Amino acid sequence: MRPADLDAERGVIRVEQGKGKKDRYTVLAERLVREVGQYYSVYGRPEHWVFPQRADATRHLDASSVQKIYTTAKRRAGIEKVGGIHSLRHAFATHSLEAGVDLPTLGRMLGHTSVSTTMRYLHTTTTRVSAQISPLDRLLLGAPADAPPPQ
Repeated sequence: MRPADLDAERGVIRVEQGKGKKDRYTVLAERLVREVGQYYSVYGRPEHWVFPQRADATRHLDASSVQKIYTTAKRRAGIEKVGGIHSLRHAFATHSLEAGVDLPTLGRMLGHTSVSTTMRYLHTTTTRVSAQISPLDRLLLGAPADAPPPQ
């Protein structure tokens, strides 16, 4: 990721040649905007890469280095759940769906060409299903179709 790929004003990150060698935009968290701003104020804005190699700032970190950083951070945080760095992508998708992001939008953020690919993430989210009221209960309770489930 190059510094120019972070668009704080629009709240997006441009992902170039991401998974599936596809370019796309995804959301940029306000927290990360602040963190990057603090980083830039201490170290200056990097010329080439947001995450450069130590030995050669003109080259970006390679995948194995990123995986090691992820594994170390996970261990330090006391997270024992099995899963590599790709699990972050799944977590992003699941939490986005649970927050109400629609499938086509999520698919674009993940770089999917088909919504059916994005639908794979639906099986991992139960919050939305458990929050629904059954059509039978709606009939028996006389609740309108768009009424929220009873508490």
